[in-house]
Amino acid sequence: MSNEFVIETKDLTKAYGKFLAVDRINLNIARGEVFGLLGPNGAGKTTTILMLMGLCEPTSGTVKINGLDPAREPIKVKRVVGYMPEKIGFYDDLTAKENLEYTARLNGLAGNRLNDKIDGLLELVGLKDSRDQLVGKFSHGMKQRLGIADVMVKDPQIAIFDEPTSGIDPEGTDQVLNLINKMAEEKVTVVISSHLLHQVQKICTGVGIFSKGKLVASGSIDKLGREILRKGQFNIIIPIAQLTPQLREEIQKLPEVVDIISRANTTVVVCQDNICSKLEEVVLKITGLKLQMKVEEFELEEVYMKYFKES
Repeated sequence: MSNEFVIETKDLTKAYGKFLAVDRINLNIARGEVFGLLGPNGAGKTTTILMLMGLCEPTSGTVKINGLDPAREPIKVKRVVGYMPEKIGFYDDLTAKENLEYTARLNGLAGNRLNDKIDGLLELVGLKDSRDQLVGKFSHGMKQRLGIADVMVKDPQIAIFDEPTSGIDPEGTDQVLNLINKMAEEKVTVVISSHLLHQVQKICTGVGIFSKGKLVASGSIDKLGREILRKGQFNIIIPIAQLTPQLREEIQKLPEVVDIISRANTTVVVCQDNICSKLEEVVLKITGLKLQMKVEEFELEEVYMKYFKES
């Protein structure tokens, strides 16, 4: 296994008879990354997750989780991976605290410090005042937040969430996404399966797009956006509505520049590379203005829909 990647698959395949649920997926997720698995229902996301967890055996291909094979070392994998399925289940006749204690003990955690840890987690997910309430009385959103605490109680190196905001109201969704962000800040590698693109864009550093069991694209949103929407080029925004002839001429002399486009109150310079610093120097030289340039960002939904149209 590469030191850089904590999750690696090679030609990972799962067949049910003649039906290929997952078809030769090659996936590499770096340590500390927040990675989104995207695609419509039935695209292969959940089956992939089950193979990552060792809950479903591949038909062919390989999986490595922190250098471990989930099919052959499932217990070791479960010690370093926290998993929250789409349909999360708790013991309804136990309290929130008792459910977390049960998970902790299953993972070999005990002792005086465990009580403080569980109380801290319940406070973190906003359930401190509900610690002694039976989970059977919890709302769906409360169970989702308890699910994140359930993942965190074992201090995982990798956390996997399958549709973590499914069926939650907007306020609850923001709470869940903020909690996942906090995990990422603690250097936990996070994998999220979702079809809610705007949510994924808020927190993911990379995405993989699934279609009919295949991984059809993988990388950062910027990388995929440039590939499918800009043919590998960069759109750099200059906060000037109209360039003077002299400034336009100087910008056109830069070898990386492909085109200059006026747009509303800005000017867009189409380039073969990110030359923000060069453009800033040219603008300063010609106009005396010290302006900050930025590369145009992409909306994940635009990338996603365009990719399926092209493919």
